Amino acid sequence: MSADEPDLFSDLVEDRLRQDQPLAARMRPEAVEDIVGQDALLGPGAFLATAIAEDRVPSLILYGPPGCGKTTLARVVARSTAAAFEERSAVSASLADVRGVIAAARDRLAAGTATVLFLDEIHRFNKAQQDALLPSVEDGLITLIGATTENPFYEVNSALISRTRVVVLEPLDASALGALLDRATTDPRGLSGQVQLDGQAREAIVTRAAGDARQALNLLEAAAAASDGTVTVAVVDAASGGQKVVYDRDGDAHYDTISAYIKSMRGSDPDAALYYLAVMLHAGEDPKYIARRIIVAASEDVGNADPQALDVAVACARAVEFVGMPEARISLAQATTYLALAPKSNAAYKGIDAAMSYIRERGAERPPLALRDGSAPNKRHFGHGEGYHYPHEFPHGVLDESLLPDGAKDARFYHPTDRGREGELAGRLERLRESDEKERPF
Repeated sequence: MSADEPDLFSDLVEDRLRQDQPLAARMRPEAVEDIVGQDALLGPGAFLATAIAEDRVPSLILYGPPGCGKTTLARVVARSTAAAFEERSAVSASLADVRGVIAAARDRLAAGTATVLFLDEIHRFNKAQQDALLPSVEDGLITLIGATTENPFYEVNSALISRTRVVVLEPLDASALGALLDRATTDPRGLSGQVQLDGQAREAIVTRAAGDARQALNLLEAAAAASDGTVTVAVVDAASGGQKVVYDRDGDAHYDTISAYIKSMRGSDPDAALYYLAVMLHAGEDPKYIARRIIVAASEDVGNADPQALDVAVACARAVEFVGMPEARISLAQATTYLALAPKSNAAYKGIDAAMSYIRERGAERPPLALRDGSAPNKRHFGHGEGYHYPHEFPHGVLDESLLPDGAKDARFYHPTDRGREGELAGRLERLRESDEKERPF
């Protein structure tokens, strides 16, 4: 058989492989206009759409959650560019593989052909592997398209970041996911003529997919296989095995959710705080971790406006230790709602930061002699403790002097609010600071 003659056996194999591919793979878009849900990047006149159309895509880091279209976008670039396209996964590629791609790119460039390297899960490359890419990216020998689900500013070398453009892909919204499902049930590559998807089932799949196109199509395929030709909500429920929650205990979803939880308590929104608490618990977050964050919030955001908040937080942490899940969720909810509704003050938090900044800038002076430890005879010999006034011997138990070192007499770090219990402390502090009398009117 000559090289020009068709290989019927190979064609049959390719056809069978396409038929056996998962629905998500069969429905992968092949052109920019087929990609849904990333209009800010790929809509008419958008930066990336224009770059692809003009075949001048720069080196990119595609950053986004699973199923948002990173690999699809890279493969659309592959179909639209005149350059040679190399695809590797950082999970399995070695340093030798990287150097091999670079060597091949150099040979191609001598013949007038550029090279685009798509590197999936680029955050899995170690520093040496990432550094090996630097000269070739900087010189334009290769155009790098890296894809990652992890924040590239943490996981990718800053030198490589500076030579690429970070493009953020968002999870797909309900409209985009719905459009994908509609296409999959009507396209000959998908399930056309095989199943009917009722409206409620469509909505259920969109909800469970949580912005992940791959998850939506996989769930549709599983539901279709389990149906009698009509996919209903009951079939979707059975196929999904429960509600999907996008959450990674070591990734962005973890940090984004705990951040939203803390900010909801700080913002006095108990409903939002309970929502994010439920997300974390449903996803299997360690309840001890949540309890520790509640303790921090009690001091950082409530502070002396309601000192009891710290007692509630610590008691919650102990309850989590003693009781465990699932009952510990109740204690977490109690502490969460208490902190959300408590009066707020970050004065103590700001005060310690101001004091530490003062020390960093000016250094630390030794305490006045009167305040130094004079418990040992040799220390008393140097005047330690001499002239110390015992507050309990003064009216109202208050001294009429500053206890700061001489060089810091005028420093003020604590500025209490007028909220809750701290309002009472603010009035007392104001009288302490303003009165020059030995017997202060408290």
